[in-house]
Amino acid sequence: MIILTTAIFALILAFALGFALGFFKKIFAVEQDPLVEQIRECLPSANCGACGFPGCDGYAVAVAAKEADIDKCSVGGQAVADKLAALVGGSAKMTPEVAVIACQGSKECAPLKGEYTGLATCRGAQVSLSGVKLCAWSCIGFGDCVNVCKFGALSMGAHGLPVVDWEKCTGCKACVAECPKGVILATPKDARGAIALCSNRNTVKFQVLKTCKVGCIKCNACVKACPDGCIVLEDGVPKVDYAKCSSCGACVGKCPRKVMKLLPL
Repeated sequence: MIILTTAIFALILAFALGFALGFFKKIFAVEQDPLVEQIRECLPSANCGACGFPGCDGYAVAVAAKEADIDKCSVGGQAVADKLAALVGGSAKMTPEVAVIACQGSKECAPLKGEYTGLATCRGAQVSLSGVKLCAWSCIGFGDCVNVCKFGALSMGAHGLPVVDWEKCTGCKACVAECPKGVILATPKDARGAIALCSNRNTVKFQVLKTCKVGCIKCNACVKACPDGCIVLEDGVPKVDYAKCSSCGACVGKCPRKVMKLLPL
């Protein structure tokens, strides 16, 4: 009898609460701006945060209020930008980007400091030991970037470095923000020219040789070989001016450490 009474009471209480919730939902409902709903329907529902907002809902509200530009959805690209332009006005030229791993310090090339037994995350290793490799600028290799990628564009290769699938990469830059070493770069997908796949900023040659078999030794061979004068050493890393670069490959041929590569990779 007690069990039956309890069950009946629970059903009555559940019905009363359900009715109350429905009633108060109608009373306190906030009317949604139709424009926000239209904008939201144009977005890809990736909720990746690349636009600078927590998700697509927040971005839709900001675009409707003209508090955000229409070219912030890297996942949707130009197609979404055009749809948003039709709704709120304006125009935008999207430049699709992809992630590039500016490090070749694989297991075979970049020696470890020793056996690491701490938290197996890149950020954990960075906080505790400033990384696990002798090269202070090398990819740590625990795959934090892989874990934050919502599009399956990153995977850890057998060589201990992340591998980017350019077809899947949306240029959301989540991996760029997550990497504690800053070895992941966002590069225009249609870029043509040379790029340095090294982030080692040490300007002392013998120290670079000691910490990585493929690290840039700052020999300036790429700078001297470039017929267009578009390469400079900036903070110890070769930087290319793509407005001048003709993709001739002269720097690639002259680099003794095979740091310079031509895009697309």
